[in-house]
Amino acid sequence: MANRNNRDNNNKDNNNKMTLEEAGRKGGEATSKNHDREFYEEIGRKGGEATAENHDREFYEEIGRKGGEATAENHDREFYEEIGRKGGEARAEQSNNSNNNGKMSQEEAGRKGGEARSKNRSNNNNDDNDNDNNGKMSREEAGRKGGEARARQRKNNNSDEK
Repeated sequence: MANRNNRDNNNKDNNNKMTLEEAGRKGGEATSKNHDREFYEEIGRKGGEATAENHDREFYEEIGRKGGEATAENHDREFYEEIGRKGGEARAEQSNNSNNNGKMSQEEAGRKGGEARSKNRSNNNNDDNDNDNNGKMSREEAGRKGGEARARQRKNNNSDEK
């Protein structure tokens, strides 16, 4: 209780006014009470459209690159194995629901993604191995392994059905 009183006192300035942080928090809480999910989806959509109107492809490539770099710095090999597996499962579900309709297999998707990543690394003169010294897996390796694991899983499921 004492900590809360101290925090509340710290959120007031010398004139007993709310800080910007406190005002923002209270405003956010009030807005969330008055609006539903559709409201937030609509403002998100409008914001995305406005951003798209004001920025070109290079903008999105740059923020994608920065996000990818930040993710690679913060995650290890297991993270990429897991997202590769989940992506393969989602792709398999999508393929099963559409009877493939000319779509590539998970193994093929992983292989192609890995090849594209490898070519990109070669073009940037990055000679990293599949695994760096921090135990992190390259995106190429994660895509390949995820695709292979999903292909094995599908093969096992198909052999069980026979």
